[in-house]
Amino acid sequence: MKITKKNIQKAIAYASLLREKLLNDPYRPKFHFATPGDKGFPGDPNAAFYANGKYHLMYLYHNFNDYYRYGHMVSTDLTHWSMLPDALIPDELDGGIFSGGAFVDDDGTVYVSYWALPVPGSPSMGGIRIAKSNDIAGDYAKWEKFAELAVPATEPGYAKITENGKDVFIGAADPSNIWKANGKYYMQAGALVVLNLFRDKKDSPDEYKGDWTELFSSDDLREWKHEGRFYKRKTGKDYPDDSEDDMCPSFLPLPLSENGGEFSDKYLQLFIAHNKGCQYYIGSYDPYAKDRPFEIESHGRMSWNDFTFFAPEALIAPDGRQIMWAWLHDDRHGEFEEHVVSGWAGVYSLPRSLWLKKDGSLGIAPISELRGLRYDKTGDLSKVNPKCCEITIEATVSPDAKIGLKIYFTRTEYVEVYYDKAENSLVFDAARCVRGLNAKPVEKAPLNVSAGEKITLDIFVDRSVIEVFANDSQAITRRAFWKNKSAPRLKPIKENAAINNIAAWNIKETNLF
Repeated sequence: MKITKKNIQKAIAYASLLREKLLNDPYRPKFHFATPGDKGFPGDPNAAFYANGKYHLMYLYHNFNDYYRYGHMVSTDLTHWSMLPDALIPDELDGGIFSGGAFVDDDGTVYVSYWALPVPGSPSMGGIRIAKSNDIAGDYAKWEKFAELAVPATEPGYAKITENGKDVFIGAADPSNIWKANGKYYMQAGALVVLNLFRDKKDSPDEYKGDWTELFSSDDLREWKHEGRFYKRKTGKDYPDDSEDDMCPSFLPLPLSENGGEFSDKYLQLFIAHNKGCQYYIGSYDPYAKDRPFEIESHGRMSWNDFTFFAPEALIAPDGRQIMWAWLHDDRHGEFEEHVVSGWAGVYSLPRSLWLKKDGSLGIAPISELRGLRYDKTGDLSKVNPKCCEITIEATVSPDAKIGLKIYFTRTEYVEVYYDKAENSLVFDAARCVRGLNAKPVEKAPLNVSAGEKITLDIFVDRSVIEVFANDSQAITRRAFWKNKSAPRLKPIKENAAINNIAAWNIKETNLF
């Protein structure tokens, strides 16, 4: 609807009604980022970057008026966000804007790489496209798309090319962030569409099985050369199987501390498999290597049952921290139509700090800025807002301990999050809540804390979003829905364990749009 002098009063009234509806939605979170109206599906966080004193975060959403777009938010503290005009919208060369990443060049110009979807009725099959902005004074609100595609597709999501006299299928979808090394620009492209092309064929070549990405290089950000695969797959018990892809990649250096500072000599490749959610590789990177410059050294997951924790996006903060977000699938029946009823869909995880620990594993913790949202500290769980709070539980682990939190609405409807020493697992049990279309409500993440050692659980409850972090080493985040409309009650879980301390805070609301 175009707003004119005649209908502006009606538009104001409708905007007020929508805002009131969103604020009163019992499932809409209060301090997790939520798409500000419209259809946040697929609600990928995209093109996150820090420049000129501010953090920028773009969100993929399905606009009612055309198709997929990048919304654009800006923040100075990573917790309170202001809206900017949509950064990227469909045009004659791309029928929709899909997943991608951001890169800040030395002169402050920001480049966004993204998957340009095919234009219906056009011979263009889309591919990888780049947009840029040097609108520093305007918070990078104005963007210019390159007229040419960086990686043109011959079919939606991939390209069939000839290399060394042989036909080769390469991915041309969901590019990574761009980065610069040895005087060149680099980026990756995901290859799910190629994997799907060969997945069900009996004699599929091994090179088209499982996870991989294509590597491209450029001297000027306009002409791009295919360099081959970015890494050599590893297979086995602790690695992705042949059905798992590598899409929405984010490739950044790992700092040595939760607080940033000096970088390690290792890099983190965040990515998703569409069938199994968010995961990562830690490894070494040699930009001068002629073949597969990223060498994988370890693999980990951030989603273990399904794809609820999805589509990671990360940036490097000015203090050196690597900070990530992920999209949380709603897991409701009719999720993709839910925005028609609720006026919105799409939620992100809390921003996490990621770093390399001394033992070579990945450190995971909620960012320190979240502590600024705390107020009214108490040790009595009955005195905290059970729908919008943070709770820390410190305990000493025994050989058969269960330590955590029960969030219950009735005796038969509740969620439990806890550490189970007998299984060496961090557990999210929502089996007694309303189940969604794709929900597998008991999720277990590996975590080994020796008997006699301390464990600290940091738990965030935000209406339908629950996140639990453990010992800066592991985390589970899921959505949980319930029938009972009353406020839940909170109760510690302390089976065969002594809890040393409980602290709880109410959390300031940040989603006011």
